[in-house]
Amino acid sequence: MLKKHAKFFENILFLADLAIIGLSWFFAYYIRFYSGIFSIKKGIPPFHIYFYLIIPILLIWSFVFNAFGLYRPKRVSPYLNEIFDIVKACSFSVFVLVSLTFFFRQYEFSRLVFLGFWIMGVIALSLERLIFRELLRFLRKKGFNLRYAVIVGTGRLAKDVLKRIELHPEIGLKVVGFLSRSIPSYPPFVKGGEGGLEGNTINGIPVIGTYGYIRDIIGEKDIDRVIIALPIEEHACIVELLKDIGDEMVDINVVPDLCEFMTLRGGIDELDGLPIINLQDTPLYGWNMVIKRTADIIFSILAIMITAPLILFISLLIKVTSRGPIFFQQERMGMDGKRFVAYKFRTMIENAEEQTGPVWAKEGDERRTYIGGFLRRTNLDELPQFFNVLKGDMSIVGPRPERPIFVEQFRKSIPQYMLRHKMKAGITGWAQVNGWRGNTSIDKRIEYDLYYIENWSLMFDIKIILMTIWRGFKNAY
Repeated sequence: MLKKHAKFFENILFLADLAIIGLSWFFAYYIRFYSGIFSIKKGIPPFHIYFYLIIPILLIWSFVFNAFGLYRPKRVSPYLNEIFDIVKACSFSVFVLVSLTFFFRQYEFSRLVFLGFWIMGVIALSLERLIFRELLRFLRKKGFNLRYAVIVGTGRLAKDVLKRIELHPEIGLKVVGFLSRSIPSYPPFVKGGEGGLEGNTINGIPVIGTYGYIRDIIGEKDIDRVIIALPIEEHACIVELLKDIGDEMVDINVVPDLCEFMTLRGGIDELDGLPIINLQDTPLYGWNMVIKRTADIIFSILAIMITAPLILFISLLIKVTSRGPIFFQQERMGMDGKRFVAYKFRTMIENAEEQTGPVWAKEGDERRTYIGGFLRRTNLDELPQFFNVLKGDMSIVGPRPERPIFVEQFRKSIPQYMLRHKMKAGITGWAQVNGWRGNTSIDKRIEYDLYYIENWSLMFDIKIILMTIWRGFKNAY
């Protein structure tokens, strides 16, 4: 019955997609030729020429959307992933359509119609999927369109799986019970029973049997999904379990007991069909890298242009008030542990570390020049680092770069310290706008840096930039 319901919703979504695709095509034609927004030099083409294309359009979009998996169940898939899939599918479909119309040499179709069709299709389909998700979420919270699951395992990992499922009722999964390796003093499975084995419950969910009776339980309880969440020491049982249920009409998920080793953006990847578990990774790959680098170039050029008069004035002020170079150059450690030379305005006397050695700057530091204290308090000494960003050594937003000598000290005493180097170093960062800068807690700074890397997005970067402009840095000596 549940699978029939799933097919019903899939058909509804498919028909809604076709309707939106068709309307987007006709609306793109109307906008181009009848809205008055665009000039018309060669006259308005007859509508029937564009109308005849609707059949190949619907066929192409139907095939491509199926190929891109847009009609598979999305209960545990993020909405942003679905939008990205829609963009890819629509882009590929438009490419196929344009290629197809190229062979109709007797008539030239408007490129603006194709562009408008692509834009409206992506927006409308994304909104439709959002509405569809919210509708299903509402129905599932009310107890409709549920799928029933059993969790194999009763340990920490199994409890964590249950907790996460219960935190997201919108995905429509209802756990009917747990399976244990053995349950002393209790029968392995009570056929036809409504509850579990008396006295054996986990967070209110009953333990309904043992691994060996999984086939009986699937049939008796009408299970749709089996979630295997066993500790490492019981992984040998997975082979036997999969042999038992390999031909059952259920979805099977295996949750590896490696969560404690996943430190930074861990997840599942794929290599030519082979699943690979990532214990730690960087968010900067593919389009993410292109987006962040493009934003860095744009922001750094704008910042240099806006602050150019201030940079020249500060340079002149440093030159006439103290001996030594205008800029201070120092080796720092950046992304993947690579070293680079960071630029700052010089705020201390020349050769300030000849007697003290490498030390942290502190409040009231006697090594500062006449205007050095002001530059550090206002963070104006950081302005030359926009050139580091333009070169590609740094980013506008990221963990602050540290000197290699201090990095070697911290990595020995602070767990996960080196993970902050999975992201390009930044002029400002999540830790800095929250006050963890300079001579403050390194542990808290790492906590905030890792949170930033785990949750990176372009909007998060923009938020930090705006917070920096509004609040400024704190604890700068």
